[in-house]
Amino acid sequence: MTTFSADRSYAQELDAADQLAPFRDRFVRQDRELIYLDGNSLGPLPVRTQARIAEVVDQDWGVGLVRSWDRWIQLPRQAGDMLGEHLLGAVPGQVIVCDSVTVNLYKLAWAAVDARPGRDVVITDDDNFPTDRYVLQGMAAQRGCELRVIHTDMDNGISEEALAEALDDRVALVALSHVAYRSGGLADMTKLTDLIHRAGALVLWDLCHSVGAVPVELDASGADLAVGCTYKYVNAGPGAPGFLYVREDLQALLCQPIWGWFGQHDQFAMGPRYDPAPGIDSFLTGTPNIIGSVAVEEGARLLGEAGLAALRAKSIELTSYLIALADEWLMSLGFMIASPRDAARRGGHVTLRHDDAWPISQALIRANVVGDYRTPDRLRLAPVPLTTSFTEVFDAMDRLREVAATKSYADVPLEPHRVT
Repeated sequence: MTTFSADRSYAQELDAADQLAPFRDRFVRQDRELIYLDGNSLGPLPVRTQARIAEVVDQDWGVGLVRSWDRWIQLPRQAGDMLGEHLLGAVPGQVIVCDSVTVNLYKLAWAAVDARPGRDVVITDDDNFPTDRYVLQGMAAQRGCELRVIHTDMDNGISEEALAEALDDRVALVALSHVAYRSGGLADMTKLTDLIHRAGALVLWDLCHSVGAVPVELDASGADLAVGCTYKYVNAGPGAPGFLYVREDLQALLCQPIWGWFGQHDQFAMGPRYDPAPGIDSFLTGTPNIIGSVAVEEGARLLGEAGLAALRAKSIELTSYLIALADEWLMSLGFMIASPRDAARRGGHVTLRHDDAWPISQALIRANVVGDYRTPDRLRLAPVPLTTSFTEVFDAMDRLREVAATKSYADVPLEPHRVT
């Protein structure tokens, strides 16, 4: 945006020119008054996905029964290749849909450390997503490795300088998030990957807050390994399976530690010993989630139709507009921007800091605007390009201004819910 006006008509003009606006009707919208700014936690339901899941349940399962496995068995690869093509910058045969982010992270981290014998250090940062830190803590304890945790600015994301200082010839693996879950800070994947490679280590990227939100070029960046979820911007639904990426030249070198029958070569021979399947299939474990994999496929197809370049361009416009309104209306009410202001360093959401962020987030939900809260004092707002209008951003920020100015959150209990 080169101009800005804090008038609602300005948002309406932006909506009138929005080429992605027709995609809003491709999603289930039961409550037309709800302003949903939490697609970075759970994406809304695409209409086609709803129909496809019903088809799988009613026809494939209900009628086809076990005979449907002739089609289902290829779904993890099919959905993975679709993610690779449309969202991850990865040629076929390097991405597979399976398990959860947590399980996939464990598999790849363990295999990566095995692939660097004589090195006993794993690096991550203190603001990485909790499951990443916990998995790495557990793995380091099991293997007798050192987990080296570097400090990250909570509002801006990983620092190249801090990472460079932590690298040495003992480091086997560095595990980082491409987009910081709290601030939305966007890391330079190519630059950091090159830095890590020059130290002789492998890199594992968490793409949970970037897949479907920002351009990802795994092949072009030289990335070794990656994991991600599909229930956020890919809109595959709650509990949808995760995915993993292993660069093609590494697949024969890495041995993941969870040996299951779907990762077995000639699995229906039911052989007595584990013999890993060739290529990316060796990173499978047990029976895949079929309904979830179908939803991943449909979500990736829909985003691919819109085009990631167009999605990113609108995302930058939406988040820049949100920040401009926050500057205009909220700074005098105790708010601060807790995300990078430079759009090139910002992912798909904006985080606002306020001492009363928790009760404000709950009062905002009562005002029919859904965002979310993150510790210690952050309110995250994610205007998603396919489903959020500029007018909705205007109205959401106007309601947030009203909640903060009138302190209508004063009656909200200060103890956060289990789910925030």
